[in-house]
Amino acid sequence: MAEFKTIDDMDLNGKAVLIRVDLNVPVDQGRVTDTTRIDKIVPTVKDIQAKGGIPVLMAHFGRPKGKPVESMSLKQIVPALEAALGQKVAFADDCIGGPAKRVVAALEPGDVALLENTRFHEGEEKNDQIFAASLAALGGAYINDAFSASHRAHASTEGLARLLEAGAGRLMEAELKALDAALGNPQRPVAAVVGGAKVSTKLDLLMNLIEKVDHLIIGGGMANTFLVAKGVEVGKSLAERDMADTARAILEKAESGGCTIHLPTDIVVAREFKAGAESEVLPVDQCPVDAMILDAGPETVNAIREIFANCRTLVWNGPLGAFEIAPFDRATNAAAQAAAEATREGKLVSVAGGGDTVAALNQAGVAGDFTFISTAGGAFLEWMEGKDLPGVAALYAAAD
Repeated sequence: MAEFKTIDDMDLNGKAVLIRVDLNVPVDQGRVTDTTRIDKIVPTVKDIQAKGGIPVLMAHFGRPKGKPVESMSLKQIVPALEAALGQKVAFADDCIGGPAKRVVAALEPGDVALLENTRFHEGEEKNDQIFAASLAALGGAYINDAFSASHRAHASTEGLARLLEAGAGRLMEAELKALDAALGNPQRPVAAVVGGAKVSTKLDLLMNLIEKVDHLIIGGGMANTFLVAKGVEVGKSLAERDMADTARAILEKAESGGCTIHLPTDIVVAREFKAGAESEVLPVDQCPVDAMILDAGPETVNAIREIFANCRTLVWNGPLGAFEIAPFDRATNAAAQAAAEATREGKLVSVAGGGDTVAALNQAGVAGDFTFISTAGGAFLEWMEGKDLPGVAALYAAAD
């Protein structure tokens, strides 16, 4: 793994430290309804203060498209931020220029400031050099603690890392180490679970994974497309029939590359998709023409348990069935519980991410047992696809 600097490697004493964080939190009528992302930046802020640095937080909020929008002001985040940090937070009405300079200049050791939404300026998303230099003028060092925003080459994620001494915050550090342990330099054998509705949205991901993992377990609507590609009738199930050739190409590439693809061997079918709908378990090739495959069956789950028991590393993205409605959440829940148990016993390194994935693991009650769960959404997916993330690449470059 290439190296990047962390808070521990930097002399921050007496410096205003610009910290890129993720404060894109849900707000209802001016009140933050979920403080998870705010809570997660607290260790970075506290550790910078402990080293004598003065934290100056930067973030975007919503999509204001380069101009101020009152409903997207970060000012409404201040009360939740103060509650999480246990101290007052100074707020600057702009992220550059006079308002920002005045607030930062008035800070003493132990203080914290928050700058206004970086996306109120067009220069943020354009990674404009002059805008990045205006941000850099406010601080003596830069910390990126927003992995979730680092798949975009913006001024506050990529541009700043080239202008100031740059390092990773605690959240970024944990994310990069977990991702390296999952796919960069993993303990083998490695298994991946990829679920979700469509093959077309996860083509890059599948192509990358079959080169990196030993076992690829495919679930959800995606599995139906692969079944169609293998000549299996799937009735009224969600399937991208026009992707059958692509699915066959993936199967062939996996076989020649030594990656075993696992598809359901038994299925849970129903005539309608609603809570408590009548359902039955059938062999995979016996889906009635008027029914839909909505989950993997118990035989498939047992096979997945067996794979987990024989692997050392697991990467998980997407559910195995229509987990939002019982009883079609059984396969996802059972497989997640098996992964959690192996992780608790120290036999498996488990890393998961993506919106539906986090929801499914929370529903299964095992999110706290996985080695690492990424809440980074798009950035996590792009990483799984093998793409370079500009904000991360900039930290590695800064350490050279």
